[in-house]
Amino acid sequence: MMDDVDRQITHILTVEPRASFRTIAEVAGISDQTAARRYRRLAESAGLRVLGIPDGSRLGWVNWFVRLQTTPGSADSIAAALARRPDTQWVHLASGGTEVICVVEARTPEQRDALFLRGLPGSRRVVQISAHSILHNYTIRAWKGIRTALSPEQLEMLCRAVRPAPAHGPAPNLQADDEPLLAELARDGRTTNAALAAAIGWHESTVRRRIDELRQSGLLRFEVDLDSRALGMNVHVMLWLSVEPAQLDEAGHALAGHPEVAFAAATTGPANLISTALFTGTDHLYKYLTGELAGLPGVRSVETAPIIRTLKRTGSVH
Repeated sequence: MMDDVDRQITHILTVEPRASFRTIAEVAGISDQTAARRYRRLAESAGLRVLGIPDGSRLGWVNWFVRLQTTPGSADSIAAALARRPDTQWVHLASGGTEVICVVEARTPEQRDALFLRGLPGSRRVVQISAHSILHNYTIRAWKGIRTALSPEQLEMLCRAVRPAPAHGPAPNLQADDEPLLAELARDGRTTNAALAAAIGWHESTVRRRIDELRQSGLLRFEVDLDSRALGMNVHVMLWLSVEPAQLDEAGHALAGHPEVAFAAATTGPANLISTALFTGTDHLYKYLTGELAGLPGVRSVETAPIIRTLKRTGSVH
């Protein structure tokens, strides 16, 4: 389990994912060496990672939640095949081991057509496929469970230390030259500017300027990924809600504000509000289903799908 210092380090990274170890140390009240050592230990024991990811919603890319119902005994191999695909971001085994749930990114209409017409596993072991296009993401910040460790004074200190650089003009578009930079940041979003420059053959000042430009334009975002079990959240559930259309926006924003909810989005399909949520145990899940969730406006039905195992998180195979 993570202690208070571990939680503070993680909270700092949700505010400024590329904060230096010196800044982390100053805010957490520890030494630079302790900050670096703690970070490495969290990476090894709790899967802590920082990843730089293009914001596909600003680029016209479309993410899909895909559900595959399989014959008994075949879900493992199908999920493993999906996890190896470069266009999948999350791959889960759910619902007693006969369902695979994944997030797939389609950057062009051609990729979308290839995905659904011939790209997904289509053998006799898959008995049903449904796909939900993500229309609106209600959760634009990291899960609240890793944003509770810093005091107001520490947050103010951190914001002073990482004050954003001024904008460099109009918001840029992604360029072909950005691909090597984005590939390195997708592997490790905390790679230093000097190491990035050496890896892709740019000047360090160019790396720094380009990252600033992409972040300020919203084209580049950073995600903090962590195994929730390190925080005592042992039950991971997908929720599929059918909500009255007139109350979908209100319900989505309310759902995203629940402390258990890590992700909430409006989607196409009969279940038009999808969420992933984390709980300490099944008692916690029951209280949530019969309490906060039941109080959402316009909810007509709720389906729960417990996650048994996660094979891929935010683009990284486990």
